[in-house]
Amino acid sequence: MTSDAAILREALRAVAPGTPLREGLERIQRSHTGALIVLGYTPDVQAICSGGFDLDIAFTAARLRELCKMDGAVIIDPDLWRIRKANVQLFPDPTIPTDESGMRHRTAQRTARQTHLPVLSLSASMRMISIYVGTEHRLVEEPEALLSRANLAVDTLDRYSQRLDEVLQTLTILEMRDSATVRDVATVMQRMEMIRRITSEITEYLEELGSEGRLLALQVEDLVRGSASERALVMRDYIHNPNEVARVEAELSSLGSERIVDLTAIANILGLDVYEVADLDREITPRGVRALSLVPHLSWSAIKEVSAHISTLPELRAATTADLENIEGIGPYRAKLITENLAHQAQAVSSGLVGW
Repeated sequence: MTSDAAILREALRAVAPGTPLREGLERIQRSHTGALIVLGYTPDVQAICSGGFDLDIAFTAARLRELCKMDGAVIIDPDLWRIRKANVQLFPDPTIPTDESGMRHRTAQRTARQTHLPVLSLSASMRMISIYVGTEHRLVEEPEALLSRANLAVDTLDRYSQRLDEVLQTLTILEMRDSATVRDVATVMQRMEMIRRITSEITEYLEELGSEGRLLALQVEDLVRGSASERALVMRDYIHNPNEVARVEAELSSLGSERIVDLTAIANILGLDVYEVADLDREITPRGVRALSLVPHLSWSAIKEVSAHISTLPELRAATTADLENIEGIGPYRAKLITENLAHQAQAVSSGLVGW
């Protein structure tokens, strides 16, 4: 994400429903007047200001609405939330290109491109709120439209989460049977990445919804709880170098929508050396990190210590209490806990309590 795009996201959060700025903008819309508002009080902004008057007063929605009755721009310091200037005429560089038609919007776009600060332009006739930051431009949507799209995305997330549970349980069963394949691992990672992308999209909706999206946010939180840690555990079990989780996550995130469906591409990002489709059916052995994470009261440092000494899940399941006791930081209690829990996991798989 570029710096302009990041600033635009902050501006969208600032104008979300329930915020003082959004209340002020809605008052302006109800009064059927336009407005030109700059969110930033920097030397670059001051250099293009002419006329108007200095205020330096605390921001309130009522004050913003009254000051926007005048034709000039309002300058707001978003760090302190103080109104610095009002009824200001802005003179950005006229050679800066703009594709807008109205004078207010043309000035807003040029000011944003020159200062790289958020500039809000409200159309009196169309009652639309436009935000400009650098070369970025967004129209502020009504909560109803955003909620409709967000609800559809949450329904999709729910379906993908259910499917992920299924393929993850299948992988667990196959791991305990020593028959997991590269395809199984790649399928799980594919589902996890798609869920991450849907969640990211919903997060953007929630930022723009502000207080209107509280219930939806709780629903999303419930659906994705623990997904990030589960994703990291699967990676640590299978990637070629377990210390490259961040790199693998970044490469998965950068996959285009047409390549995320390619299991071969995903497997190669994990470092599993897939050169043809048949390689996807090659059996692969997990390190056992995810299985150890299911052992209650076992710290992450203890999990790493065990993994450093016992490198695969089959070896871990075959290890005796005495073998585990010899590992630094484990001791008799933890050794017994690990062996009993791994035996319980295997029993759950064989009895059908996990998966199908």
